[in-house]
Amino acid sequence: MPQHPWLALGSILAVLSCGAGIPAMSADSKALVQTLDGRSCPRCNLQDADLVHADLRDARLQGAQLQRANLSGARLDGADLRHADLSFTNLTGASLQGADLRGATLTGTDFRNSNLSGAQIDPGSLSKSRWHGARGVAGSLHSYAELHNAGVQAALKDQHPEAERWFSEAIKRMPNAAVSWVARGISRAEQGQLLLASQDLRYAGALYAQLGDQEQAIALSKAAELLVQPTQRPKGGNGIGSQLMTGALAAFQLLAPLAAKTMLPMPF
Repeated sequence: MPQHPWLALGSILAVLSCGAGIPAMSADSKALVQTLDGRSCPRCNLQDADLVHADLRDARLQGAQLQRANLSGARLDGADLRHADLSFTNLTGASLQGADLRGATLTGTDFRNSNLSGAQIDPGSLSKSRWHGARGVAGSLHSYAELHNAGVQAALKDQHPEAERWFSEAIKRMPNAAVSWVARGISRAEQGQLLLASQDLRYAGALYAQLGDQEQAIALSKAAELLVQPTQRPKGGNGIGSQLMTGALAAFQLLAPLAAKTMLPMPF
């Protein structure tokens, strides 16, 4: 494998330190060289290491201390990161396909826009990390609240197809969660899928009725009806009153109070 430029620099420093009074390499520096050269440094101290775009495919880094390390854009496919501490590590845009992250500490870890396809991850371990936009994140890894909140974050960014997907996953996890049916209905309505949105809102209304909340049940039933009403153009002059008004707009106005609550993140 071609020698990494950092390795050549490390070798020069090591030679010069023998006769020029330059301090020998620190343990951290040696760990960095060992990681880049041999792709094997179990339980090494790599805190705050700069490993941007590093090629660490199939690296053996189990138990490594990688807190706050910068691994953005790194290639970690097949890497063994079992029980590694990746707290607040930057892995944005990194490739971790097939990596083993079982037992790893992932508090504050930034996985945004990374590729986690086929990665082995403990269920629930991503709850304190940033993983939105990551590929290959299975819904089975998350709690109901995490799935719903992922939909909320996507919806607030107007990424309604993604929001619909996460709300659907949340519904699979907890089919009687009326709030997720409302949220998915809103996301579908935003995409113009009015019939599907109407069905979601109608079902959410039925769930609220079962809970004894008749006010919400009636509001959702009415909104579901409005969504599928034919478009109407009211009489009037050239001002706002003459603009195209639809049942969907009326439905959104009716749903506004409930929608605001629906789009609040849930506690884990």
